[in-house]
This record gives sequence, structure tokens and C-alpha cells, in this order.
Amino acid sequence: MTWPPQRLGPPDPSGYSPRQQEIHDAIAAGPRGGVRGPLAVWLHRPELASAAQALGRYCRYDTSLDPRLSELAILVTARAFDAEYEWFAHKPPALKAGLDPDIIEAIRTMQQPYFHNLEEAVVYEVAWAAHTEKRVDDALYDRAAQVLGKGRLVDLVGLLGYYTLISLTINIFRVSPPEGTEPELTDD
Repeated sequence: MTWPPQRLGPPDPSGYSPRQQEIHDAIAAGPRGGVRGPLAVWLHRPELASAAQALGRYCRYDTSLDPRLSELAILVTARAFDAEYEWFAHKPPALKAGLDPDIIEAIRTMQQPYFHNLEEAVVYEVAWAAHTEKRVDDALYDRAAQVLGKGRLVDLVGLLGYYTLISLTINIFRVSPPEGTEPELTDD
């Protein structure tokens, strides 16, 4: 698969400002282990890159949601935005975190997943409603607050917001998975 050309790639490292270099090095030294995808694009605006990577680090690694629930919400966001790079980057961690492959496939094919776990079902419902309805109704809010607790619900909403920023960056600047990666989010 040949992806459409990226509209805005990362800045040339040989021309980094001191602040760009500082942010690049901070991101590369963290748990991500490198500066790729949307993070690399954000280096054009190092203060945005700094703030976004700090929020992203919290949402990805320090949230009160366990990784299985976080990755579920991220995959729903990727699918809602048809953000192939995000799907490519988060499907393997979702599998590693223990998310059922059948749930991942249902999300990919835009089918209603079947959940054995109430927390997963609520995370999916909140994420899907947030992206399709731009809100949750009172019944879903009450169920989510009861099942997840208010603190984890706040973390979930923050994670959805952050990965919406990621998805928009991916789609607007055409940040694609590596060459040779086949698209997974096309309509079957």
C-alpha cells in the first residue's frame, strides 16, 4: 500500500532550535522511546509538543484506567476518526494488554462488540457516544460513574480528548503507518 504523501513531516533535526532539541530529547528519553507520528509533527511548535506530550504521557502511562481499558478507548477513537496510524500504533498494545481480539475486530468492522466485562462495555459505550453523539446521555453517564467511578471517568474523558487531538493531527497532516502496512480501517 502506498499512502498519500504526508502534508507536513517532522522538522529537519539539523535545523532544530534549542527548544525543539530539548523537547525531542525529552520525548525520546521517555517511555515512548522515540519521536514518531503526530509527536514529530508537533515539533514544529515545540511548546505544543511539550504540553501535548506531557498530557499524552499521563493519558497513556499514568491514568487510573488499566491499560486494557485505555487501549480500548484509543482504538474506538482511532476507528471513529479512521486514523490508520493510531490504529497501527495501538492495536498491538491492546492485544498485549489483554483486549479480546474479537472486540478489536468488531470495532474495526464497525460492529457492536460483545463484552464479558462490564468496565469494557462502559468504556466502549462512553467512547463511542462521545465521538458519534458528542456527549453521553444521563443514563450512560450514571452507569459510567457507577461502574468506573468519577475519577476514572474523568481520566477516560481526558484520554478521549487527547486521542482526538492525535487523530486530527494524523488525518489533517496525513501521518501514515510505515510503507508496507496495509490499511485496516477501510470499509469491508
